[in-house]
Amino acid sequence: MINKLAVFDFDSTLMDGETIEFFAREIGIEEKVKSITDKAMRGELDFFESLTERVSFLKGLPLSKVDEICANLPVMNGAQEVVSGLKEKGYKVVCFSGGFRNATKLFAQKLGLNGEFANILHSKDGFLTGQVGGEMMFNNSKGQMLKRLQQLLDVTQENTLVVGDGANDLSMFKYASKKAAFCAKPILKENASIIIEEKDLSKILQYV
Repeated sequence: MINKLAVFDFDSTLMDGETIEFFAREIGIEEKVKSITDKAMRGELDFFESLTERVSFLKGLPLSKVDEICANLPVMNGAQEVVSGLKEKGYKVVCFSGGFRNATKLFAQKLGLNGEFANILHSKDGFLTGQVGGEMMFNNSKGQMLKRLQQLLDVTQENTLVVGDGANDLSMFKYASKKAAFCAKPILKENASIIIEEKDLSKILQYV
C-alpha cells in the first residue's frame, strides 16, 4: 500500500479567519494585530518576530476566554468534505499551524484529522502571559516538520499534498508535488501547482 500525506495550514485554510485576530477583537486591538498578520502572510515580515509581537499584545487575556473563542471558530467551507474525501483516498490528513493548539486540537477532533502541530500560548494562573512557544514558530518550521513526517511515515514527495494561503506555508512546497494555494497571497500562488480562488476546500479533491 502506498502511503500518502496531506498537510493543511489552519488559519484561513481549515478555519475561516485568523485565530489571533479573534483574540485581539476581544480586547479591542484587532486592527493593530491584523496589519502585522497581513504583512507576515505576504512575506514582508519575519514570521517569528511577527508572531511573538502579536502574542505579546494578548497578555492578560483569560485562558477561559481563549478556549471559548477557539470552541466557536468558523470551519472553512468544504473542510469536512476535503478531509473525509482525502482519507477515503488513503491519505493521512494533518494540520500544521503557526497559530495555537487551543484551536487546532478542537478542529482535529471535529474534522477527524490524523494529527495537528501548532504553537502553545503560555499561561499562568489562568491568564495569558504574552509568551508563546512550539515547533511552528519560524518561516521554515512547516517545511522542516513535513520532512520529518515524511521520513516517519515513509511518504514520498510525489505522494504529498500541501495546502496553504500565506508566506509561512512556502517552506512546505519544496517537499510536495501537489502544492495548493488556497485563496492565497501572491507569494504562494507564484510557487503553487494548484491554485484555488473560490472559498471551497472541497475543490482540492479534483486534483487528487
